[in-house]
Amino acid sequence: MDLFFDEGRASDKALLGGKGANLAEMTHLGLPVPEGFTITTQSCLRYLETPSFFESILKEEVLKAITNLESKTNKFFMGNESSLLLVSVRSGAKISMPGMMDTILNLGLNDLRVQTLADVTNANFAYNCYRRLLQMFADVVYGIPKEEFDRCLEKTEKQLNKTINDFSKEEHQSLIQQYKEIYQEHYQNFPQSPKEQLYAAIKAVFKSWNNPRAKVYRELNQIPHDLGTAVNVQSMVFGNSDQKSGTGVVFTRNPATGEHHLFGEFLLNAQGEDVVAGIRTPEPIDSLKRILPQAYEDFCNYAKILEKHYKDMQDIEFTIEKEKLYILQTRNGKRTAKASLKIALDLVDEKMISKEEALLRVSPSAINQLIHPIFEESALKSAHYLTQGLPASPGAATGEIVFTAERAKELHALGKTLFWFAKKLLPRILKEWWSVKQL
Repeated sequence: MDLFFDEGRASDKALLGGKGANLAEMTHLGLPVPEGFTITTQSCLRYLETPSFFESILKEEVLKAITNLESKTNKFFMGNESSLLLVSVRSGAKISMPGMMDTILNLGLNDLRVQTLADVTNANFAYNCYRRLLQMFADVVYGIPKEEFDRCLEKTEKQLNKTINDFSKEEHQSLIQQYKEIYQEHYQNFPQSPKEQLYAAIKAVFKSWNNPRAKVYRELNQIPHDLGTAVNVQSMVFGNSDQKSGTGVVFTRNPATGEHHLFGEFLLNAQGEDVVAGIRTPEPIDSLKRILPQAYEDFCNYAKILEKHYKDMQDIEFTIEKEKLYILQTRNGKRTAKASLKIALDLVDEKMISKEEALLRVSPSAINQLIHPIFEESALKSAHYLTQGLPASPGAATGEIVFTAERAKELHALGKTLFWFAKKLLPRILKEWWSVKQL
């Protein structure tokens, strides 16, 4: 079963997932949301229980939906017409699980269609989109580590002594061929049929509900395992079109302090994952006012509409394509305990919520965090830093530095405090850390 964004509402979260329900709600609010449809959580659960469900029932429904999407956008997902429909495929469960499941962008490109896209736009843009698709598809569908593609790109840039944004068409094509060779090393091939790409991507996102990191995240956050994930298929808008395009993530209030101002960042000429990938340094959202004033003004207006509608701080993802702003996602934003308290009080003052509702907004875990000791701001400013990282536990602490789960458990059993340093929060590390709580 699938529903177009104008057929659902925010109340359909159990069926459409949080992302799909909010896309539907924003569509009804009249915000600029790219056209698309959501494949329901029920379909996910049926597929996970009976994989033949996809071939026997869901495949035909998806084909009908993509045909309707072609009509709505006046673009073509199949064939090689100049007006190409490319889509993103994103997961979205009822309860938000940031970073736990999978996304594929630019789906629908192949060896022929990328040349068509290059003809109607430019080679750099077209082949960059194709390169990204090959990497994401390999990771999500076949489990080929994305680092293999990163190393290939870094090696090529070093050999050519230029960044990918300066590659010629022939250099892009050579890189694409190297990416395909990585597929072959893993005994896989990239499907040239857009339909087959879409079917494989949907099944992979369904399966991502049960990937190790998603399972661990649910266990640690007491999220039921039987919810399933929806799949959002959405027409692409391109933040990497030119220097008047971009992408960003912004909170309507500061998630660290709760202060009432926009807090977030964006990148020009970039796609979604670039903001968090660390390849380039993002700009603070306030800079958008100077660079693309109309897009900034529109974003401020939409942010106010969303916060007023949801009566809470929002975490908003957006893309700008050739100066036109699109909203890709909104959700209630994660925040620190300190911010949670301030935002709740401010929303009462702003007459958005009642005092009783404000009390319910501050969770027991947030109160627990508030009583942890913290560093004085003045001490932080004068401190000499040995290293920096992202904290996974609240408050300030002292202790011995450890680098392995075994040593962490050993010291924890002796009642000693410790700092456990880890490069990545892998599922195995997450589970071990939960018993130590100081990472």
